Amino acid sequence: MFNDIGPLELITLVVLAVLVFGPDKLPKVIQDVMRTVRKIREFSESAKQDIRSELGPEFKDFEFEDLNPKTFIRKQLDNDELGLKEIRNGFDLKKEMAEVTDSVHGTESVTSPSPSSSGGRIDMTKKPEEPGKDDRPPFDADAT
Repeated sequence: MFNDIGPLELITLVVLAVLVFGPDKLPKVIQDVMRTVRKIREFSESAKQDIRSELGPEFKDFEFEDLNPKTFIRKQLDNDELGLKEIRNGFDLKKEMAEVTDSVHGTESVTSPSPSSSGGRIDMTKKPEEPGKDDRPPFDADAT
């Protein structure tokens, strides 16, 4: 609850509480605050139990922490029923990039790409060869 409060800030709060309430009223205030916190926790637990009992036995594994979107998504992604681990393990980025590069350059894709001299990396900075002086690009009269 107070994970971001440092020791200096905690000492400052205690000194401030002593100054505001006084040393003789401070224990009574602390007891009242603790009693209120305890009642709120009991009320919260009672409400959770009522909701679980009203939902029925098919929701016996329901946890209120799962309503947090981050927790819900993390739990769903860790679920093996979706097959995400097989998809993630079956995806070969080098092979996919080689296929994309081959299709861009117009060459035939190789089923088992061999690593190049650059340690298996694909050089995406290569420029296509420029046509010779006699080779003109095709002219399309309809396109201009």
